[in-house]
Amino acid sequence: MKISILDDYQDVIRTLACFSKLAGHDVTVWNDHTTDTDVLAERLKDTEALVLIRERTPIRAPLIERLPKLKFMVLTGLRAPSLDLAACSARRIPVSNTGAGNTNAPTAELSWLLILAAARDFAKAERGMRAGRWHDGLAGGMILEGKRLGLLGLGKLGARVARYGLAFGMDVVAWSQNLTAERAAAAGAHPVSKEVLLETSDVVSIHLVLSERTRGLLGAAEFARIKPGAILVNTSRGPIVDEGAMLEALKSARLGHAALDVYDQEPLPAGHALRALDNVTLSPHLGYVSEDVFRVFYQGALEDIEAWLDGAPIRVMNPEALA
Repeated sequence: MKISILDDYQDVIRTLACFSKLAGHDVTVWNDHTTDTDVLAERLKDTEALVLIRERTPIRAPLIERLPKLKFMVLTGLRAPSLDLAACSARRIPVSNTGAGNTNAPTAELSWLLILAAARDFAKAERGMRAGRWHDGLAGGMILEGKRLGLLGLGKLGARVARYGLAFGMDVVAWSQNLTAERAAAAGAHPVSKEVLLETSDVVSIHLVLSERTRGLLGAAEFARIKPGAILVNTSRGPIVDEGAMLEALKSARLGHAALDVYDQEPLPAGHALRALDNVTLSPHLGYVSEDVFRVFYQGALEDIEAWLDGAPIRVMNPEALA
């Protein structure tokens, strides 16, 4: 079996014990990233089983149509909006997932790391230390205790971050389209309107799923309303925020700091404007990236491949492809 594994940036799978299950197969692991359809079509032209890391590489109909030998796909995680399931079904290519995995804990922890780093301007201080400097202005001025944490989204992940905020003595408020008073109370948060959240929160942290309802949720009007000097944290998806409007708010200092793990384009281009701003803390989409999570994901991926080879595929996202 010719198996290809895309976007293993950290070269993780070859270090895991479960990788031995692929002994005897022709396995290619790609550690770089490309979205070029021509490049992908050439790389994957002989591939029979394809393993995807979440939505890192979009798999659309124009590419699927150029992979005549492709018979089966595995998606780590539960879903990926960048995967064209209808096109897979049309080609009778079943797609199995690995379940959600425990991605809430590491992403919530990273969210809190970014909140702390932004509040104390830690990235700037760390860069200064490496450059041989000591203090560089009055950096790291926001103490979180007594400040307001505003959560856009209060699902499982947002609720975890709410608990962290309460432990730090913050006043926690939340908003989402479907938030109920009961759910907010269970997380220790107060439900407020989106407008009140933006106007009064010292830290705004996003924990929403990207959808047509949330795409561009924070645009120029929202940044004009946001509390001056506030911190924005995004560990959800880049397009929830209008990147251009955010850049303008950062440059004008209306937005005090942005701490970001997700971007409109990933990987973030080397010359991107965000890289040049001092009031920004950046991480390379590390939310769910941990050895524990990847061990579960890849173990599940290999279980999916084994089940498909045995003629009894599991966790199939498009059962119509099996008809």
